[in-house]
Order: sequence, then structure tokens, then C-alpha cells
Amino acid sequence: MSETLPPEFWQGVEQFNTGQFYACHDTLEALWIEATDPDKSLYQGILQIAVGLYHLGNGNLRGAMILLGEGTNRLRRYPDNDCGIDVEKLFLDSVEFLKLLQQTDPDKVPHSDFITNLALPLPRIYILQE
Repeated sequence: MSETLPPEFWQGVEQFNTGQFYACHDTLEALWIEATDPDKSLYQGILQIAVGLYHLGNGNLRGAMILLGEGTNRLRRYPDNDCGIDVEKLFLDSVEFLKLLQQTDPDKVPHSDFITNLALPLPRIYILQE
């Protein structure tokens, strides 16, 4: 399947991993609109996690948790096949990150740079070695 994923997908992966979450959303949304399953679910799951992290960067903890939950639910349903990335690791890391966020008191974290002040490792997308 990884051979069929367009270059824009890999651009979105790079944007995600470098913290360009809004750009990642835009890149993957353009693919998602035209896609069919199973690729459609993959794109949407990743872009929802990216939007969740974007919301978090803006201090919107509630919006972040909602989008992270929706994104992880999409990845949970993603078929277990080779798409060139470790979907299971992204799913598990995102679920763990969401659990930690749910235990965070937003009033105790300065909003100026919410992600940095949380001191939690952000989920990232790992590319599988061929």
C-alpha cells in the first residue's frame, strides 16, 4: 500500500513530525476529501490528531482532547496493513498522550506555550523501514 500513497501524504508526515500541525491538517485534508477507505480513515485519523495538537498549542485543552479522541478512534479502526508508517505506535502514543492530558489541570499550565509547558512527549509518526 505504501507505494500507492501520494507524495503529499509523506509531506503531511514530515509536517506532523516537525510540529507544523495546521499545515499537516491542510495537506492531509486535501487527500482525505478525494480518498476512499482504507486510506480515507488513515488520513482523517492523522489529521484529527494534528488538529488536536494544534488546538493544544493554542491552549484549547478541551478541543485538543476531543480531536485526539476522534483521531485515535479512526486509527483504531484502520486495518492492520503496511502503509509505510507504524500506525499502531501512533495510535498507542496518541492514546497515552490523551490520557495524560485528561489528568492535566489546565489552570496549572501557562497558556503562553501550552505544549512546551506540559513537558509531555508529543506523538510522532514513525516511518517503517523497508
